[in-house]
Amino acid sequence: MTGPKAVLWDMDGTLVDSEELHWIAWRTTMANEGIAITREQFLSTFGQRNDSIVPTWLGSAATVERIERIGQAKEELYRHLVRRVGIAPESGVATWLDRLHKHGWQQAIASAAPRANIDAVLEALSVKHVFQGIVSAEDVHRGKPDPEVYLLAASRVGVPAERCIVVEDAGAGIEGARRAGMRSIGISHNGKDLRADVVVESLDLLEPDCFDRLLNHRESREPLIFPKC
Repeated sequence: MTGPKAVLWDMDGTLVDSEELHWIAWRTTMANEGIAITREQFLSTFGQRNDSIVPTWLGSAATVERIERIGQAKEELYRHLVRRVGIAPESGVATWLDRLHKHGWQQAIASAAPRANIDAVLEALSVKHVFQGIVSAEDVHRGKPDPEVYLLAASRVGVPAERCIVVEDAGAGIEGARRAGMRSIGISHNGKDLRADVVVESLDLLEPDCFDRLLNHRESREPLIFPKC
């Protein structure tokens, strides 16, 4: 089957290794509020929307205004860190972004991050030119595993859901891809259990034709086998 095809990228933990900078930004911001958070608390919420994260740490002291203020302060600090110290792509990402771009794939960001964060990261990586669409936290009403972010990203690049592949590192994102009717490649950090169609420790372990084979498998009766996955 021929026609348009797209890869929809999660950002944090998938496109870039942003965990440490987010941790510093959250720890500092919450300390300024008089609240100490642990690394474990941070990791348990990593990748979620701020309006879901902050109330769990504020408890009864949470108000809409305070949640918004804290979220804005944290994201401003995160972007400052990105611009000051830089940020690294996850292993294999740079190669795949370039390869997919050269082979005619549409590419989009489908992230729970604020748009300003996405812009800062893409600028730091110098890869804005390979993306035809961006969907950020401001664009959707429901976070992953709801499929809204993926369906909107697909519509922005003009590709039907069945011709899209999602790249994710979180279970909620993989489930969102399934609900959207899309194939998925999961990046499993530290052996994390992901229910994606293909799971690898890093993208540089994928065969060069992996995305095409995964997309075309929908029309095939052959078993899905990837030697390095």
